[in-house]
Amino acid sequence: MLNIKSGWKNWQLLTEEGRQVWAFKPSSNDIDAHLQNVDNITEQEIAQFAEDFQFDKSGNPNSGDKVFRNTATDTKFQKFTGQIPQLENPYEQKVIDALIKGMNYYSYLQSEDGHWPGDYGGPLFLLPGLLIASYISDTPFPKAHREMMKLYLFNHQNKDAGWGMHIEGESTMFGTVMQYVSLRLLGVDKNHQQLVQARTWIKNNGGATGIPSWGKFYLAVLNLYDWQGFNSLFPEIWLFPRWLPVHPWRYWCHTRMVYLPMAYCYAQRIKAPENELILSLREEIYSEDFASIDWRKQRNAVCEKDCYTTPSPVLKWMNFFTNNYEKFKSTWLRKKSTDYILKYINAEDQQTNYINIGPVNQAINSICIWHAYGKDSGQFKKHAARWFDYLWVAEDGMKMNGYNGSQLWDTAFATRAMLESDLGKLFPATIAKSYRFIDLSQVKAEHPTHAEFFRHPMIGSWPFSTAENGWPVADCTAEGLSASLAVHHSGLVKPAIDDQRIKQAVDTLLSYQNSDGGWATYELTRAPKWLEKLNPSEVFADIMIDYSWTECTAACVISLMEVQETYPAYKNSEISKAIRAGIDFILKQQKPDGSWYGGWAVCFTYATWFGVEALSKARGKSYYDDTILTASISKACDFLAGKQKADGGWGETFKSCSTLTYTEAGSSQVINTAWALLALMAADFGDKTVTETGINVLLNRQTDIGDWPQENISGVFNYNCMITYANYRNIFPIWALNRHFKLDVQK
Repeated sequence: MLNIKSGWKNWQLLTEEGRQVWAFKPSSNDIDAHLQNVDNITEQEIAQFAEDFQFDKSGNPNSGDKVFRNTATDTKFQKFTGQIPQLENPYEQKVIDALIKGMNYYSYLQSEDGHWPGDYGGPLFLLPGLLIASYISDTPFPKAHREMMKLYLFNHQNKDAGWGMHIEGESTMFGTVMQYVSLRLLGVDKNHQQLVQARTWIKNNGGATGIPSWGKFYLAVLNLYDWQGFNSLFPEIWLFPRWLPVHPWRYWCHTRMVYLPMAYCYAQRIKAPENELILSLREEIYSEDFASIDWRKQRNAVCEKDCYTTPSPVLKWMNFFTNNYEKFKSTWLRKKSTDYILKYINAEDQQTNYINIGPVNQAINSICIWHAYGKDSGQFKKHAARWFDYLWVAEDGMKMNGYNGSQLWDTAFATRAMLESDLGKLFPATIAKSYRFIDLSQVKAEHPTHAEFFRHPMIGSWPFSTAENGWPVADCTAEGLSASLAVHHSGLVKPAIDDQRIKQAVDTLLSYQNSDGGWATYELTRAPKWLEKLNPSEVFADIMIDYSWTECTAACVISLMEVQETYPAYKNSEISKAIRAGIDFILKQQKPDGSWYGGWAVCFTYATWFGVEALSKARGKSYYDDTILTASISKACDFLAGKQKADGGWGETFKSCSTLTYTEAGSSQVINTAWALLALMAADFGDKTVTETGINVLLNRQTDIGDWPQENISGVFNYNCMITYANYRNIFPIWALNRHFKLDVQK
């Protein structure tokens, strides 16, 4: 039934309360025990890797997550044996059969702790940071992991010999230099044919002096770039009065938690010692002699292939001031600032159980902790153990995920998708397990230092990944709450999440609403939009503050409306006011063509589903003028209907995200198709031919086992970097088919 290559079988995903660690030939299912004894590969097995993890990205750069999916279902998968409802109409029966088959297959991918693991890779600048942390701290990964990382990096080299920011991206200096250096750190000889070709690409495009600032930082840490060529990170800014709008506590948390450890490294001028490899790399990646480079002139040098944002005059002025400050800085003040930064880094580590908010600050925090306390310190050892939480194995090799996983997010969506109709009740064990994970993942206590280090109150919230990660998110809280209510309404389980915890989640949601009526991600918007003029990153947009987003707002509005249906007496007036303000924000975000821009997935199809879902649920409930809601929904449906492809599906590419203009994919995509169908069905769109032809696309694309194919990349962050959500290809077709069954088949 499944094509499982022998090299895949030695890899096993170990899970524990959401934690995900890939193990090579583990002796048990105990994660901690495995991490104590992991270097156990033979030369024959390495040779088998090279054969079994060959991957041709020319057809589709996205892996199908086959190592996890095929090995997870190989021995235990069975066709559904329960009683399937039987209808006389062949088409309606086909819908039921597809749904049962899809939910049955997907249930076998669920881990024992109740979440759905999956590939969350895609960005190509993440693994290099981790490899640099490993190299500078002399803490090498096991040989099996190193070999798999090499395969991944080589598998995603573009035809022109470069690498992009992400797996579908065109070659950039950032992508190419970072992958090149990574392969050399992993022991690949500089005369390897693919590296020779990559080196030619680098030099033909001006050399590594043109790498963007994040790349300059990593190269400086490796002693492959002079710190003089890096604009000052001005560590003293952390000592500024907190009422100032430029104090970093006001930054978007991901930006704050990346530039915090960067500032420590800059202040300490951390750099690897010179050795044969470093000296050789200095010759390999530059177009001129390393010793003769005028480093100060390289501070703002960026290859034209990498420029997504342009530094503002305000940023240039600030850099002029801070760069000159470095000449006269106070030693006492610098020490005070770095002491505070290190204290903050330690707090982030403790608050997140050393997972950290994401992969970039995990790598850089590791470097800081190694520098401050040494590789034998307890703090650093806890970091190194968490490196494995970010690694994922697929048929294209070993990658670094964009988080320690998307566990809660995917599980909440999957639960809601299955319970969209009564057919989901045919899988009570699956729902019970997912509910246990949702219960486990709700944050039940504050960390003692959360207020001191600018964290949003989090009791009652849900994170994106795991409770251990410890970072609450507004729309994850909304989805966790909606999924909990859906399970409670199903009657399949005895509720473990009691009324008090439901109300705590509601209170947290209300606390997240911005003054513009919308909801952002991790925190309230803490500074005015003009702070974006200080964005020092040339490759990302809108990273300085936490903005309100259509999708986040819609998720929160929907969840609050569901709460009012179940708990009408709880804060009714306050919740209604929040819902009205949220709807008003959504309406203002709608574009003249009827669409909404999606900041967290591809793209207009995604956000338009969210917008329509929220407005449709609000219609007829006195939150807002129904005439206005109906007009907005109608425009959105017209937009979606106008984008339907000839085969009945919808298809959008990641370029919609970066160009802010709808960009057609060459073929329809099951995920985009499902989002469009969910929106049209929520709106009760009049032309049923549109939805029926879309449903047929989902039916026809389904595999015999009940899966759907992995097509184009579907996630995005900061406009310009794409990320994989492997579970989306199951969750959203199931959801759309389930809604179709409920509305048009079950009747």
